[in-house]
Amino acid sequence: MSARARFSDIRAAARSARWRSASGWMVCAAFGATVAAVSVAAAPGPPGLAGAALAALAAAIAVADWRRFIIPDELNAIGLALGLAAAWLDSPTDPAGAVAAALVRAAATATIFYAFRFGYRRWRGREGLGLGDVKLAGAAGAWLDWGALPFAVEIAALGALAFVLVGRLVSRRPIDGAAKLPFGAFFAPAIWVAWLVAHWRF
Repeated sequence: MSARARFSDIRAAARSARWRSASGWMVCAAFGATVAAVSVAAAPGPPGLAGAALAALAAAIAVADWRRFIIPDELNAIGLALGLAAAWLDSPTDPAGAVAAALVRAAATATIFYAFRFGYRRWRGREGLGLGDVKLAGAAGAWLDWGALPFAVEIAALGALAFVLVGRLVSRRPIDGAAKLPFGAFFAPAIWVAWLVAHWRF
């Protein structure tokens, strides 16, 4: 192959890579605009903007956990802070009471998840839930009321189960019970979905 042909191939590959990158950003921008519009439609005004922020944060957490099996503490902290702010915005008549209730839910949900993590480790001798997931559960408690929290957990569990089953069908390999699964990648989006359902006026 001549030097000119090789150079032409390199230029073509570079153009293709730039197009894929641009396409990816366009898809992300379209997705972000869609979830923001849906959030504001579900809860017009500042609460809807908070829901849009939740959607963006959920996407960031899902990507981070999917890539590294770690949920950064900074993202969980932002999720908790935004959840408390959303509780304030959702209750103009008693914002302080709403924030206090959100803190109670956050602490209770994180405690339940930590108890599950501790019990699973004692029973099976290995980690079944990461600390990042426990902290994410606390953030979920700040965002969701008592009725919506189980719904979010159910969505996440069913999504994770569907992913495992589809992977089993595609690979035709037996399910490995010890394989790692980024639960936060399913749980974070489920929090936004549960928030959306709770705020949508059908």
